[in-house]
Amino acid sequence: MSKPLDGLYVGLMSGTSLDAVDAVLLQIGKGGHGQVLAGESLPLPASLRAELLALNTPGHDELTRASLASVELAKLYADAVEKLLASSGRAAADIIAVGAHGQTVRHRPGSGYTIQLNAPALLAELCGIDVVADFRSRDIAAGGQGAPLVPAFHAAQFRTSHTRVVLNLGGIANITILGSDGRISGFDTGPANMLMDAWVQRCKGLDYDADGAWASAGRAEETLLACMLQDGWFSRPPPKSTGRDDFNMHWLEGKLAAAYGNDPAGWPAEENVQASLLQLTVRSVAAAIRDHAADAQEVLVCGGGARNRALMSALSRHLPCSVVPTDVYGLPGQWVEAAAFAWLAWCHENRVPAGLPDVTGAHHPRVLGCKYPA
Repeated sequence: MSKPLDGLYVGLMSGTSLDAVDAVLLQIGKGGHGQVLAGESLPLPASLRAELLALNTPGHDELTRASLASVELAKLYADAVEKLLASSGRAAADIIAVGAHGQTVRHRPGSGYTIQLNAPALLAELCGIDVVADFRSRDIAAGGQGAPLVPAFHAAQFRTSHTRVVLNLGGIANITILGSDGRISGFDTGPANMLMDAWVQRCKGLDYDADGAWASAGRAEETLLACMLQDGWFSRPPPKSTGRDDFNMHWLEGKLAAAYGNDPAGWPAEENVQASLLQLTVRSVAAAIRDHAADAQEVLVCGGGARNRALMSALSRHLPCSVVPTDVYGLPGQWVEAAAFAWLAWCHENRVPAGLPDVTGAHHPRVLGCKYPA
């Protein structure tokens, strides 16, 4: 007898910030509404994090290195699943499927491809659970961006009678617009934590700027902000998506050089650059909401940036509506993206098209993902 397709799913996420693997146990009922039952995180080993970062740019023997990193990442995913099952008191046999996004190292939908490092066959073997992976490529094949993938999940969780925006502040920021007319749209707005994390790591040796304290010690440089916001990516109309291909330390150094000259001695104080990067996130998000969801009555925030008090405070000052974490509505912000991939695995099992043309620009909705049976 086959398993019912509503029930327990596990979602895995290691995002652009490259800080940890999140694993979520999601109970999904008929109609697709999910409830988080448990969540666990495992930090990325420093060596794996460094290799995944390095693989974002071309390098020596990168095919072999990418394959080895995929194997190491799948083993870490399996450890996260094991930890999640142990803490929740569940067995592998209780889980219908694992949704595993993998780690994006190239995202070029305009050229017809995207690459997420993963070894889903190995993950299925290690966990003894069916694995659904490779969620982006089917949408790209249908002419879409392959991203963002979470708006359909946001709609299943947070849709209401008035216009509401769900803002994910991971390495990249993206918004989902849940219109009062029932329409769902969404797109990436630009960098969120990614550049702030990279700058504080370079200057202070820290993984991230806790609560935005270092950014708060500086002041935003309007000259630098104007130079960054003049990048043509921000003025492109949606659908659009982005990643480290577009926004990285080379990009930031280029903007600093364009604004202040090639000699770093003439660049602003390091904490002022950090303050400017925080404001880059705030202003690009605020502009996107103003231009595409002017009637929004509230913004629900998830992702690591929701725990950055300086960032949340600045967003509240720049947006004319309430700004609250998704925790207020029963879904902890830390777990939203991992929960989304558990839900996307449910969509695959139920043949529900989760790629939304209004979001990705695909020619038609498609069922996403490929399944690797245990």
